[in-house]
Parts: sequence; structure tokens; C-alpha cells
Amino acid sequence: MTIKNICCIGAGYVGGPTMAVIAKNNPNIKVTIVDINAERIAAWNDPDLNNLPIYEPGLADIVAETRGENLFFSTAIDAAIDESEMIFISVNTPTKTYGKGKGMAADLKYIELCARNIADVAKTDKIVVEKSTLPVRTAEAIKSILHNTGNAINFHILSNPEFLAEGTAVSDLLNPDRVLIGGENEDAIAQLANVYAAWVPEDKILKTNLWSSELSKLTANAFLAQRVSSINAISELCEHTEANVNEVAKAIGMDSRIGPKFLNASIGFGGSCFQKDILNLVYIAKSYNLTEVADYWEQVIIMNDHQKRRFSDRLIKTLYNTVSGKKIAMLGWAFKKDTNDTRESAAIYVADHLLNEQAELSVYDPKVSKLKMQSDLNYLNTRSESENETGLQTAHTPYEAVKEAHAIAIMTEWDEFKSYDWKAIYKEMKKPAFIFDGRNILDKKEMNAIGFEYYAIGQ
Repeated sequence: MTIKNICCIGAGYVGGPTMAVIAKNNPNIKVTIVDINAERIAAWNDPDLNNLPIYEPGLADIVAETRGENLFFSTAIDAAIDESEMIFISVNTPTKTYGKGKGMAADLKYIELCARNIADVAKTDKIVVEKSTLPVRTAEAIKSILHNTGNAINFHILSNPEFLAEGTAVSDLLNPDRVLIGGENEDAIAQLANVYAAWVPEDKILKTNLWSSELSKLTANAFLAQRVSSINAISELCEHTEANVNEVAKAIGMDSRIGPKFLNASIGFGGSCFQKDILNLVYIAKSYNLTEVADYWEQVIIMNDHQKRRFSDRLIKTLYNTVSGKKIAMLGWAFKKDTNDTRESAAIYVADHLLNEQAELSVYDPKVSKLKMQSDLNYLNTRSESENETGLQTAHTPYEAVKEAHAIAIMTEWDEFKSYDWKAIYKEMKKPAFIFDGRNILDKKEMNAIGFEYYAIGQ
């Protein structure tokens, strides 16, 4: 089999950037990204690259270079499946909201629908690649569906998990720490390895069995999230002992056995993967009656939830135990800088808590729309949509957001927040003017000198 056509089912945060980089580095391969969401596909095809559905530094340039040449976006799913030799499954695998495993297990209905669609359409042998983050042994289910079609077609299932950090996804793809390929058929593994070998050194392409590949993805995210929860646990201790969590993090990060990454104390981790993958890990452990293993990893989630609630509780307590009728300016809604992704963002939960206390919120984020913010709040089903619209207003500029505000809560570490005219902001606020820095991005001495009452994580 020669790979001339690649189909990717799913035009989201993983499929879009990954396929764009594959197309850029394999000009002889036609790459087609398909999705049932016509609005999303239209956005990917928009002549104005500022309207792409995903914001990632460097992505628009690659799309401009490859789109219409060997990178295509389409809703014609069956046609793309039919003509491809290799199919990536890159659809959403949210946490289940119903039935067995509710709130913990991954919902695999979209994965199964993809597998059944491939089985119905395929007329020639296919290499099917798991790109979505999946629980261990999902490949077994895909294999069972595809191999029982009765049409004598050979399907080779590979696991190729993504290890992208949103905000740096393009650079992560162009210069990966490793590319992991798990499978049983050596020829299929070699075909996928050849696609990546167009730009990735051979020693960075790691080949394993299917199960090791699937579990490696969950484990990597669990370890990273654990570091965040660990330093956040220490941050609370610092606030009670006059230690400074930044100094503690620097001291331990200089130990070569530990290293400095993911040791920034904050309001907590968000994003589509960390919580979901840990919950998957917990669910798998519980399914094998590994209670201690499950409890260990579940504590990472518990600590993260505690950190978000602790932040909003501290804000309320500092503002004289009430925020009712008070304007709180929230800077940032995305779960981290350099992305418009808001999934599991700490800002959503802090906003929800403050709205329960009848605060009046004014939010500014450079990349997240008003529609998205309202959608995130409405998804929680805490109150009516009209109440959310009344309680949370969006601002077009940060200076509009902070005008007449009692306090500022910094929720996302956008670089631009550091360069604002904070003296001018201070003048526009109610006094005393409070800053609650959930990302520790401002200088405490400088803010205090301006006149702010400044509170940071772990200080």
C-alpha cells in the first residue's frame, strides 16, 4: 500500500493542526479533513485566515500555504473515506454524562460511529489511526467493528496519540519530543512512520504495542496534571507560612531530577485533556478493583477543584465577605494563553461561583467571544440563560472591563496583561482597588506601589 490520500475525521483542535503540518511536510499526499459540522468546515475554508475556528500561533500561515494545494476541508465524509488509504479518527471523546461511568468514563459513541461509517464505506484496505485521546483497549473495539463487516477488507488499527500543548501546538508538531505509534502490523506502522519521517528524526519515532501507546497518553497527562496540583497544594501552605511559592518552585525546579516545567502555581489546570484523561485512568483502575491506584489519581482532580474554589472564596472574603452588586472584572476566559479553547477553564467555575453570590461580572479575553462565554456558563445549568446574560457582561477592551470595578481577577496568563497601563486602570476602579492574580503574572511590589491591594497564589 502506498499512501497517497489521507482522511482525517474531525476538524477540531487535534485534527486541524495535525493534518495541516502533515500536509505541509508531505506535499505528495492529499490530506482531507472532514467533519459533520458544516459551519466549522466553512470557517476552515474562509478566505480570511483570521476566521479560522482554531487560534494557534503559526497555524494560519501553514493553512495559507497548503489549503487548496494538498490540504482540503470538506463535509463529504464518505467520499474522503473511500479514496483514502489512511484514516485518522480525531473526534471528540467527552466524559460520559449518562449511564455507567457517568462523570468519569470516556463517551466513545462518536468513535464507534466513525468505525461503523468506515466499515460501511470502505471498498479497499485501510490503515485506521486512533488520534483522539482514548481509554486503554479502545482499539480492540474499533478492530472488532471493522473486522466483522463481512466484506473481506483488511483494516489495520494503529494508536497514534497526540501530545500537543494548546498555544504551542504548531511548534509541538514541527518539533515533537516523540511520535508514538502503537500497533500490531509492522507494515502499517512503517507506513505511518514514513509520513512523520518527512520531518521527524527517526530516533524520535517510538513504536510500541497498541495498549502501551494508549496508556502512555493518559499517563503523560496524568503526570503533568499531578505536578500542577502538587505545586498548588504547596501554594496554600505558603499562604499560611509566609513562604513564597515562586521561590519554592524555583528552588525545587533547579533539581535536575525534578526540573522546572509545570511548577507554576495558579488557579488550576483546565483544557480538554488533563481532567478527562485522569478520570479515564481512575475509571479504568476502578474497573480492575485497583482502589488505591484510583484514589491516588482522583486526588489530583480533587486538589484542582479545591484550588478554583479557594480562589473565589478568598476573593469574596477579602471584599468584606460579600460581592453582591459589586462589579468584578475578569481578565481572561481561555484556559491558557495563546488559545481560544475554553474547555474546563478555571474562569468558568470561578464566574459561576461569583454569580451565585450575585456579583456583576465584566469579562475581557482577547480571543474568546461573548457567545462562547455564555455557552460555557449555560452548559453548567446553574441558572437560566437570561440570568447568565444579565450577570456576565463582556467588554471589548480591558479598560472597559475594569471601569468602576471593585476588583480584578486575572484568570488567563495572556502576555498582554503584563503591559497594560496599570496606573490608569487603578484610577478607573473603586477604592480600595483589589487585584486577585490567579496566574502570578504581575509584580506584587509594583502593584502595591500603585495603590492596589494585590493578592497572588502562594504569596
